[in-house]
Amino acid sequence: MTHPIDAYVERNKERFLEELKEFLRIPSVSTDPERRGDIQRAAEFVAASLRQAGLEHVELIGAEKFPLVYADWLHAPGKPTVLCYGHYDVQPPDPLEAWASPPFEPEVRDGNLYARGSADDKGQMYMHVKAVEALRAVLGTLPVNLKFLVEGEEEIGGAPIARYVAENPEKLRADAALVSDTALYAEGMPTLCVGLRGLIYLEVEASGPARDLHSGLYGGAAPNPVFGLIELLAKVKDAQGVIRIPGIYDDVQPPAPAEKASWESLPFDEGEFLRTEVGSAKLTGERGYSVLERIWARPAFEVHGIGGGFTGAGAKTVIPATATAKVSFRLVPKQDPEKVIASFRKFVAENTPEGMRVEVRVLSAAPGVLVDPEHPAIRVAARVFGEVFGRPTVFIRDGASVPIVGDFAMHLGVPSVMMGFGLPDDGLHAPNEKYCLKNYYQGIVTIARFLEQYGQQT
Repeated sequence: MTHPIDAYVERNKERFLEELKEFLRIPSVSTDPERRGDIQRAAEFVAASLRQAGLEHVELIGAEKFPLVYADWLHAPGKPTVLCYGHYDVQPPDPLEAWASPPFEPEVRDGNLYARGSADDKGQMYMHVKAVEALRAVLGTLPVNLKFLVEGEEEIGGAPIARYVAENPEKLRADAALVSDTALYAEGMPTLCVGLRGLIYLEVEASGPARDLHSGLYGGAAPNPVFGLIELLAKVKDAQGVIRIPGIYDDVQPPAPAEKASWESLPFDEGEFLRTEVGSAKLTGERGYSVLERIWARPAFEVHGIGGGFTGAGAKTVIPATATAKVSFRLVPKQDPEKVIASFRKFVAENTPEGMRVEVRVLSAAPGVLVDPEHPAIRVAARVFGEVFGRPTVFIRDGASVPIVGDFAMHLGVPSVMMGFGLPDDGLHAPNEKYCLKNYYQGIVTIARFLEQYGQQT
C-alpha cells in the first residue's frame, strides 16, 4: 500500500518541479556585488515559500545584505525540535560557454534538472519546505517542532550565520539539525554523512620591490614575488603529499577499525574514480593511505590560484611588485583551526625568501566534525532512508566542509543529520550542474517520513 506522503508527492510532482525552476531562475551569486538585488529576491522567495508551507514567525535577518531567513512552527509539545538548514546563494556560473544550456534557465534532460544551484543547495534545501507541506497536507499538523535557518552567504564563508548561531543559542535550541547539502555515495544508495573535514581558507600575499621593475635592468638582483611565492608554497607539501608544517599531524586521529572496515565494503573503484571524477593521468597524495582515507580522514593543503605580474597577450618583461595566492587547509576532526593557522604563520615567517615580505590573511576557518551514529535522530534517519530506497543505509564521511555543522555542534550542542540526495557527478561549482529529479522527489518523501517517525520517538 502506498504511503500517504508518497502519494501526495506523486500527485504534486509537476508543481514541485515548476516551483523549484522558479527558484533556480534567480541568479543569487553571493560573490558578485552586482547580484545584491538577486540575493534579496532569493531570500524573499524562501520566506514566501516557508509562509505558504505553514511556518510562522518568518523573518529576514540582516536584510540590508545577504539576509538570513528564519521561521518556526512550535506547536508539538513534548516532541523533538528539528532545526532545518540550507542556503539559497550559489556559485558563479563561469565559464558560461561550457554550459549546454543557460545556467539560470533550468532545463530537464535525461531525468536531470540542469541549472546553477540545482543540487548545491537550492534543490536540496527546497525539499525541506515541500516535506513540511506534505506533512501538513497528509497529517493536518506537524509531528515535530520545526525551526528553519537559511543563509545567503554559504558560498563566501558563512561568517554572518556563524555569528548568529553563536549569539542566539536559545532561539535556535533544538534536539537535532537537518542538513541536506551532501550526496548519496552512489546512485540509489541511501547515505548518511557522519564526518566532515574542516576548512581554513587563506590569502597569502608576497611583496618585493617597491614597484614593478624591468627584468632586463633588475633581473637577477631584485626579488621576484611570483617566484618567491611559488618557492614558499612548494615547501608546504612534499612530492609525496605530506604537509611539512611542524605539528600539523599531532591531533590527527585515524578512523576506528570498524569505520575503516565499512569504507572498504563500499563499492569504490579507484580506476573509475580516476577516470570519471578526477580525469587526470594519476592520483596523488600520501602513500600508505587509501583514497577514501586521504579525502575523508587526512588533512590536505591545496593552492587554488596565484595572481601577479603580467599575464596578458604579448610580452611585458616585468618583475612584479606583489603576488597573491589563495590556499586552503582541509582539517580532520580534533584538529584546531587556530592552532593550524598559528603553525602556518610561523612556517611562513621562517621560510619567506630573502628580500620579501609575506602577509597571511585568514578568510574563513571551521573545524572538522564527527557525528555520533547512535544518536536517536541518526538512527531514525538511517531506518527511514533505507525504507524509502529499499536497501540499507551506509555511513560515510565527506572530504568537503559544511561549516554550519560545526557551529551547530559547538554552540547548540546538537548533532546534524546530514541527509543529502545529490550524486557524485552532479558537477557542484562546475558548468552543467544538475540534480536528479528522482532524488528530488524521493528526498521530499524521505525527509517528511523522517520527521514523522522522529516525532514518534517520545
